[in-house]
Amino acid sequence: MNRISACILLSFLLSIFHGGKAEGKLYVDITSPSMRKIPIAIPDFKHMGGNSEHRYLGRTLADIITNDFTLSGYFRTLDRTSFIEGSEAGITREHIQFRDWSIIGADLLLKGGFESIGNQIRAEVRLFDVLSTKQLYGKRFVGSADQRRYLMHRVGNDIILSLTGHPGPFLTRLAFVGTSTRHKELYVSDFDGHNVKQITHYSSITLSPRWSPSGSRMIYTSFRDSATILFMHDIQNGLVKKLSDRKGLNIAAAWMPSGQELALTLTISGNPDIFLIDTNGKILKRLTKNWGIDVSPSFSPDGKKMAFVSNRSGSPQIYVRDLEANRIERLTFEGNYNTSPAWSKLNRIVFAGSRDGRFDIYTISPDGQDLQQITHNQGNNEDPCWSPDGRYMAFSSNRVDGNYHIFIANANGENQRQVTFAQGDQLSPSWGDRVKQ
Repeated sequence: MNRISACILLSFLLSIFHGGKAEGKLYVDITSPSMRKIPIAIPDFKHMGGNSEHRYLGRTLADIITNDFTLSGYFRTLDRTSFIEGSEAGITREHIQFRDWSIIGADLLLKGGFESIGNQIRAEVRLFDVLSTKQLYGKRFVGSADQRRYLMHRVGNDIILSLTGHPGPFLTRLAFVGTSTRHKELYVSDFDGHNVKQITHYSSITLSPRWSPSGSRMIYTSFRDSATILFMHDIQNGLVKKLSDRKGLNIAAAWMPSGQELALTLTISGNPDIFLIDTNGKILKRLTKNWGIDVSPSFSPDGKKMAFVSNRSGSPQIYVRDLEANRIERLTFEGNYNTSPAWSKLNRIVFAGSRDGRFDIYTISPDGQDLQQITHNQGNNEDPCWSPDGRYMAFSSNRVDGNYHIFIANANGENQRQVTFAQGDQLSPSWGDRVKQ
């Protein structure tokens, strides 16, 4: 942990005042199939003293949390040009004209204020129910202006938890393959696509990044040494370890839920089959044995079943193996090319499928029922994955400009939003938890 991060964590003040969690009322039922997006107004944070050079943070802090709430899919953030109340209004209940916010259709109002001392900011965030004028949430925090995104994500997570009963996704991270250097390298970003960092500099081809369940490590395949090699990368200390460099293929690896074992496709027996290895690269078990090509494993939340892709029926389709009963069943029957399965923590499988030469994202129950198409007539959509809690998905799509970019959406496919905008392609996303600090 670097010095700035340590300072932020030590100085983060979690002091709930007036109102708490609205006496336990659930304001957003995210399990409802007909959930209505709640209209929320988020004006600029009020500058309450200190360095005038930091006045710009009033808009910046509000923009960060506005974007978070928009990406969450739970809220409809109101256009600031519709706001009636002036920018000099206060942030406490007695200094707010709630009628001004009711007139423009706001159900919720998020008010913030801050003062800056050197490079430090001291801020308050308060959330109000506009109709009842009751404060639902309030926190104070102190931190570095350089860490403003982290601080706002942290506050946003807490607000989502207080309104829904479930933590928000705002402190999670994405890993993906990018081609902006004209090579396929590995990148990591915040869930919203900001704070992008290049992880590999191999000037080669890097494929299939996968976060460990804890969010501390990542596996990926690289052609760095003119061969397919599976690496494990410790994101915290930067250490890179070869897990498998066996002759032939070492590709498409996936973590077991325990984080102690992995599955990958090897060709050590001639045919591409899936094997189980430990985090030292030792082969523990062979999981498939068939004349077809078996790739892209993904495990159920309890680790007792594995979804994978095989062409044993003549075209790539998704199968599920019961690891305890040693039984394999075909899962997909619609479409002529189904690939890239990912099994969510909420026990649903997402995959990319092609019916008419174009790839779309689908989800399906592990028993083969309730097939749902997520994307429609929006270019090619591939490489889906789930957020750590299973409430969101990410995938790559070329719907905008012909290049592939990462999009995120709610688990039912609603609220599809682009989060990466770099040159070239952004491919093969993996969505991981931020390491607890």
